[in-house]
Amino acid sequence: MMNTIMSNTSARPQTAVLATNKVIRSTYILLSMTLLFSALTAGVSMALNLPHPGLLLTLGGYFGLLFATAKFRNSGLGIVFVFALTGFMGYTLGPMLNAYMALPNGGQLVMTAMAATGAIFLGLSGYALTTRKDFSFIGGFLMVGILVGFLAGLGAFFFEMPGLSLAVSAMFVLLMAGLILYETSNIIHGGETNYIMATVTLFVAIFNLFTSLLHLLGFMNGDD
Repeated sequence: MMNTIMSNTSARPQTAVLATNKVIRSTYILLSMTLLFSALTAGVSMALNLPHPGLLLTLGGYFGLLFATAKFRNSGLGIVFVFALTGFMGYTLGPMLNAYMALPNGGQLVMTAMAATGAIFLGLSGYALTTRKDFSFIGGFLMVGILVGFLAGLGAFFFEMPGLSLAVSAMFVLLMAGLILYETSNIIHGGETNYIMATVTLFVAIFNLFTSLLHLLGFMNGDD
């Protein structure tokens, strides 16, 4: 009787660990695929010199596809909407990259922002995975910060306030770094068990981190 109880007790944590490892593995596989797909759509957008869809269409497409992804996160359609969402975001990135590439040292700026984004993501994810610290306590702060940053970004756009826009970019670098830590920790500790939603969260963090760094680097270089 005692052996049976001890066996069941030890089996639960082992089962939870296996489930967590599966979510981590599936998340990073899907994240790698969506990043490549987004890069492909961005490249096509750049090559065809497609125009930016504009703020309203971008927000409508983003939130609409995000809602669809969340709604179908437990079915095969969720995968389809993940690629639709990340592909759409890649398309919107293309015109922005073309604008930076047209600058005298635009290629260097883009590569620097890309390298910094990769280093930050790998560093923070690696830290969360190896230390297994629980960063759930920053969830509320991130939610409020992202909402404030989003509203401030809209204000900077509509009222043409470049100083505020820069402040929002700097704010989002910190917020997205925190989001990477939070979501990775969330996966490790079983707070996020759906790899589709985990992928979307990490992708959005990487995307916003890259565009924010690009904006800041462009300003510091005197080209933005």
